[in-house]
Amino acid sequence: MKENVHRTPLTTSNTMNKMTGKSVYLKMENQQKTGAFKLRGACYKLSRLTDAECRRGVIAASAGNHAQGVALAAAKRGVQATIFMPEKTPNAKVLATQNYGAKTVLTGESFQEAYEAACKEQARTKATFVHPFDDADVMAGQGTIALEMLEDQPHLDTIIVPIGGGGLISGIAVAAKHIKPDIRIVGVQARAASAAYNQFHKQGPKVLTTVSTIAEGIAVKKTGANTLPVIHEYVDDIVTVSENDLATAMMYMLERKKTLVEGAGAAAIAALLVHGAKLSSQHCGVVVSGGNVDLAKLPAIQALARDNFLSCLA
Repeated sequence: MKENVHRTPLTTSNTMNKMTGKSVYLKMENQQKTGAFKLRGACYKLSRLTDAECRRGVIAASAGNHAQGVALAAAKRGVQATIFMPEKTPNAKVLATQNYGAKTVLTGESFQEAYEAACKEQARTKATFVHPFDDADVMAGQGTIALEMLEDQPHLDTIIVPIGGGGLISGIAVAAKHIKPDIRIVGVQARAASAAYNQFHKQGPKVLTTVSTIAEGIAVKKTGANTLPVIHEYVDDIVTVSENDLATAMMYMLERKKTLVEGAGAAAIAALLVHGAKLSSQHCGVVVSGGNVDLAKLPAIQALARDNFLSCLA
């Protein structure tokens, strides 16, 4: 797995440190191969397939980043990959997936609909299904992020992690607490896609009927059946952020860190800016999970962030 995955940098920001009163460390998974952390879980899952499973190929469903991770991991092993993606997936993510050699099928308005179509195809072909989050091997692969963060900064007392279906935070939480049991793991969701938040806090619907957020990478209607028990056991808190908060965090990173971060990748940054005062943390790790942005949407994101962004820079 190591030969196919970058060890991404853990950077700090003096401006963010001053704004929050904490030592903040950003795990820059937007600089990972394929532009997001998803490659880690996909590579570990593919590395564990038998030769017979490889011959049958793999199938996945994804809003974009998992698609690219599976496509590249499959290409490295010489395995045919077919990826089902929602029709509204940004074109850049679709093209990138195809460029890695995977076949793409655009179907449905949400991840859930693409997932259901992928399951039907898997039942027909008997290919191995590579779930974007609800799979123990995928979770374990994502957990390597925590191992790297704590090797680089052993004094971290909190890690903030974006949540969609829960694979990333499950892997990070288990790995981090195995090394450092007293570390706090805080999850963050878009307020418009808050299934894990609802279940964790026992309020609101467990399964959402619709999700609509600029953080399409975490726009999931329900938490994974396998990830939810892990979240309840290992995660200390889950918070939500607004669309304006997400846009502000994206523009902050572009202006102050000169780096492009997608909505899901900005979620943990947004949570720190919005909820940081409530965190007792002094040494806070923040997972910047991805950087695959449809550039045509940047003007709308800038407009959405306008008022908060100006006050953020003041």
